[in-house]
Amino acid sequence: MSALITLTLNPALDLATTTDHIAPTHKLRCGPVQRFAGGGGINVARVLHRLGADVLAWALMGGAAGAQVQQLLAHEGVPTRLQGIAGDTRENFSVVETSTGQEFRFVLPGPTLLANEWQACLDALTAYTPPPRWLIASGSLPPGTPDNFYAQLAQALRGRNMRVAIDTSGPPLAAALQAGVALVKPSLRELRDVMQQPLEHAADWCAAAQSLVHSGAAETVALSLGEQGAVLATREGVWQSPALNVPATTGTTGAGDCFLAALVWALDRGDAPAEALRWGVAAGAAALLHPGTTLAQADDVQRLVHGVPEPVAFTTQP
Repeated sequence: MSALITLTLNPALDLATTTDHIAPTHKLRCGPVQRFAGGGGINVARVLHRLGADVLAWALMGGAAGAQVQQLLAHEGVPTRLQGIAGDTRENFSVVETSTGQEFRFVLPGPTLLANEWQACLDALTAYTPPPRWLIASGSLPPGTPDNFYAQLAQALRGRNMRVAIDTSGPPLAAALQAGVALVKPSLRELRDVMQQPLEHAADWCAAAQSLVHSGAAETVALSLGEQGAVLATREGVWQSPALNVPATTGTTGAGDCFLAALVWALDRGDAPAEALRWGVAAGAAALLHPGTTLAQADDVQRLVHGVPEPVAFTTQP
């Protein structure tokens, strides 16, 4: 059985292309289209698989787009457990404007889940044996799913010797933090929303992340900061790492998922928190080297991690 499971309730067939210039009204002639298996947990599973982890991608799929996602995962050799649903898996679309390097991302809401569909997923995960060491639930919740789904999942799995990591936003994130999880990975915007604070300075970011740890909302908080790097907070301390200087000429789609995948991979093998943060930053940077949701390649991560400086430790008050 798998040591790590990723969960994607709202997967996507990701389409990526380029055009010289984005303008309203006019037909925009695009370059060749690339297709990728997408959605937060699926992206995490793809990178974990490349890093050699024993991972299973668990997802809800339906329709023609879902069948294409399944084929793409099979082509990469990613082990899957796919639950069929009545609705059609969504498609997302990203365009890089080559004249400026800007990326435009169009994200659809996904199919409306029936109550018996999300409940069947919750029941199956709760009954899964033997339990994995990590369950990484990542991505938005599709319409029809209650905002507290991730919170219900964390509560149902409590006491099963399994660490639950959550990467989502808005009310589902707030509910998961109320339930308490092993790891959460907000962006700075998402952390500001949760804390209802401006969090303008690095010391504010670190203090806010550490406050979630001390409150019992999460054992570990991994705060992704884009061009400003990342922060990792645990009961052992809080560390900040700068981003690597890798130009995002092909877009940033999936960089956060790559960061999370490498971070969990490193923590699972026993790396100290500061070292695991270095691996996460390296993987996030590696994602920028490839277009669309190609995601980080293992050899790029192994090469880039040597350039990530030792994270700086901060002293914060509980």
